[in-house]
Amino acid sequence: MSVVAINMNTINHLSKTCKTPNIQSPICFDRKPFSYSLIPLFPKTLNGFSSYSSSVSRRSRFIIPKRRRFSVSMEWQDCSVKMEVDVPVSVAYNFYLDRESFPKWMPFISSVQVLKDKPDLSRWSLKYNAFGQDIKYSWLARNLQPTPNQKIHWRSLEGLPNKGSVRFFPKGPSSCIVELTVSYEVPALLTPVASVLRPFIESLLRGGLERFAALAKTT
Repeated sequence: MSVVAINMNTINHLSKTCKTPNIQSPICFDRKPFSYSLIPLFPKTLNGFSSYSSSVSRRSRFIIPKRRRFSVSMEWQDCSVKMEVDVPVSVAYNFYLDRESFPKWMPFISSVQVLKDKPDLSRWSLKYNAFGQDIKYSWLARNLQPTPNQKIHWRSLEGLPNKGSVRFFPKGPSSCIVELTVSYEVPALLTPVASVLRPFIESLLRGGLERFAALAKTT
């Protein structure tokens, strides 16, 4: 037997026992079957390959990245003051419920109008000269369910975003502690002075509570 015959028998035997994988058969990737071809990866001619790669390069140059959207959130500030008032807690509570009397004791509130058909709603106007300019804002507010002689709170529905609460703590039969907290979104006009705005507003609120205490004694 010749060497050639032995080699041919060996090759025939191997061809029957070994199986060549079929690259055209579907394969699974992330549970989605697909078939692939090697033609785009191995073009027949060098010219074909250079043409394919150059077309990809040209397309990649015209890919425009998507713009990222940035959400702009305004700064919120919380102001809180409290003061002892020499009236019973029930008197202070009822006096504060009279929203239309606010302009009498709160310096920066110019008007308050309670809606007749919806008494839990009220329209507020703010007018004050500060930081070298006339500041004017308005908003519609809703009084939330109060806790008699303990808490009154509200939030704005439109206009200048704000919310707040006033709490009443009895100190004795003829005095109480009134704690007023106001939260508001800093208007764009006042952003440059945001760092000094909180102490400025708190001083106005404190002055308002002083007038509130004086007027409450006369009721």
